[in-house]
Amino acid sequence: MPESAQIDRPRSTQLDRSDLFIGGEFVPADSTARVLAVNPATEQVTGSVPDGNERDVDRAVTAARDALRSWRQTSGAERSEILLRVADGITARAEELKDLLLAQNGSPRWWRDQDVTIASMLYRQAATAAAQLQQETIVEGPGGSNTLLQREPIGVVAAIAPWNAPQALQSIKVANALAAGCTVVAKPSPETSLDSYLLAEIMRDAGVPAGVYNIVTGGPVTGAAVVAHPGIGKVSFTGSTASGKAVARECANSLKPLIAELGGKSAAVILDDADLQLFFNSLQREGLPFSGQACFCNARVIVPRKMQNEVVEGMVATLCSFRFGDPADEDTIMGPLVSARQKERVDGYIQSGLSEGAIAALGGGTKTGFDRGYYVAPTVFTEVSPDMRIFREEIFGPVLTVSAYDSEDEAVALHDATDFGLSGSVYSRDLARATDFSRKLSTGQLLINGQRGAPSALRDMYKQSALGGGVDRIGGFLLTKGITQPSGDNKMKTIFG
Repeated sequence: MPESAQIDRPRSTQLDRSDLFIGGEFVPADSTARVLAVNPATEQVTGSVPDGNERDVDRAVTAARDALRSWRQTSGAERSEILLRVADGITARAEELKDLLLAQNGSPRWWRDQDVTIASMLYRQAATAAAQLQQETIVEGPGGSNTLLQREPIGVVAAIAPWNAPQALQSIKVANALAAGCTVVAKPSPETSLDSYLLAEIMRDAGVPAGVYNIVTGGPVTGAAVVAHPGIGKVSFTGSTASGKAVARECANSLKPLIAELGGKSAAVILDDADLQLFFNSLQREGLPFSGQACFCNARVIVPRKMQNEVVEGMVATLCSFRFGDPADEDTIMGPLVSARQKERVDGYIQSGLSEGAIAALGGGTKTGFDRGYYVAPTVFTEVSPDMRIFREEIFGPVLTVSAYDSEDEAVALHDATDFGLSGSVYSRDLARATDFSRKLSTGQLLINGQRGAPSALRDMYKQSALGGGVDRIGGFLLTKGITQPSGDNKMKTIFG
């Protein structure tokens, strides 16, 4: 596959932060421990942030609780105006955000563009939701009584986001929580924390009141302290299923509400009348987006046995046409993995696939041509069965598996033969047939012929891909209180009149 030249750039100035954003200000962290940010393409240190401790977390939660008293009293229209200014700020400083993402997670230009654009869009959508929010409604009851239903914010929200799309995945949590009148303590991923400081500046400049939005950086210990804090009213988490289970166990100790978007092992099912070019065209955005480092990627390909060779040949040709290399190159489609640990993990899965009998039609541990950076060559495995780890487990790397079927019932069984149910695709020239087939599959989102729909459409995620539905919406950050108003005569009546 063509490899872009690795750009020989001088080492950029390190962005070393010793502060946190708490109570509307950048304040020194109590913790002296550090978390390093490393550029995945160069293996050079980009900067560092505090590895926050329990005192840092407590300061942030206290600030958020203090701010909640006044923020919850603001109108939806007031919150909407502020959220629109946040969206404008993200757009105005988009290139700065993208530069920071490049230096931290090594994402190619097209992925960075998407991440920041979606972040701005999510604040605009939340602004609309805030403006339309009906905080009180009246429901007529029996005997002339009425019940006033009051919707109020759930409290301080812990927003814990991953490194693969840090701006978009943090925004969907924060934007909807703020729209509902909640305050937030955000805990970004340790791999991508530097861009959160820029977002804090955007929040401050947009007029978000002090304490409404706070940031505590750090690793797993910091995240655990945020989740466990008694001042947190709800946790919104995106990450692996294993991490999500740990968060859920901690939330269960205090019956704390949790919404979590977790892992995936999605599949593209090709029916025998599919337009294969549509499938090949989708490999960049749906098959191996960000080198497969996305929970929704269609890492499994399920094909009619008679079409298997044609599909595999087309997959290999398409992946070999992608520009592979340094993400600083504007034309790069696939770059490095996020960290040395992630590269080691993916290399391990590739070796597991080979040892279990899968055949590498492409890649399989081949050299990438780079002497630095966390690069793994795109890999396509054939002869993959459900008992193999590469079929069942989320790899989070540039690895696609191909499994063949002889009947549609077998295709459904192959699709559903994992513990996940996040996303997927069905390819067919017959829309009605593809829709009917999709109804049989146990997953929360299905794209017909790779076509994405409305991002605001409500949906759930199945099996171990989510808790609490997995999708943040303004309603998830609201509680409903019922206040029953007696009838005019105020006499005791049964509910039957």
